[in-house]
Amino acid sequence: MSEFVLQIDGKEVTAREGMTIVEAAKSVGIRIPTLCHHDQLEPYGACRICTVEAEANGRNQLVAACVYPAEKGMVVQTRTEKLAKIRKVLVEQMMAHAPDAPQLLELAEEYGADRDRFEKDPSFCILCGLCVRYCNEVKKKNAIGYIDRGPRREISFIPDVAGKECWDCKECFPLCPTSALQAAYVLTEALAAPPEEAAPEAGCACSCSCSGSCG
Repeated sequence: MSEFVLQIDGKEVTAREGMTIVEAAKSVGIRIPTLCHHDQLEPYGACRICTVEAEANGRNQLVAACVYPAEKGMVVQTRTEKLAKIRKVLVEQMMAHAPDAPQLLELAEEYGADRDRFEKDPSFCILCGLCVRYCNEVKKKNAIGYIDRGPRREISFIPDVAGKECWDCKECFPLCPTSALQAAYVLTEALAAPPEEAAPEAGCACSCSCSGSCG
């Protein structure tokens, strides 16, 4: 596989074809913050906390470093005033959903984020997709998926699959940056459990005494 040189934070970095900016930076010990990235999973680019400034072919643009490919001659900046402001706002938005998540608290301290800037909507999920992707890509079980779209989008365990696969697995739990996945699974387990007593059958709407048999 061919190699090439780019520059990251003023340091020359030798990268291989197919590497992303995050991977190239990591190879020389340069940290770019991530929340939705995992070495075992396909790049996703959901949280955007890894946004960097990249200049290539005369163009300077903001890109998600976990999905954007490193290029020969590229000049990357991972720590600028502009990036700090972007990451600060992103952290503040995510803290509206998970204000006490340890990873977000660390990033909030690093970038001076205000945990109370945005109105709280405690879904405890930042839609990083780690649980969904790990279950699908690594475990091949497809026990978790997304429901709804836009601001109402959330993760959900598929009861029929989760009831068989998740109890003895739980490998996705430690991946969750908000530690809320456990609660989601307990809720799903409760919803999937059969009721202790069957609900009484409803009678028909007529005035006879058939107990519903004529309906």
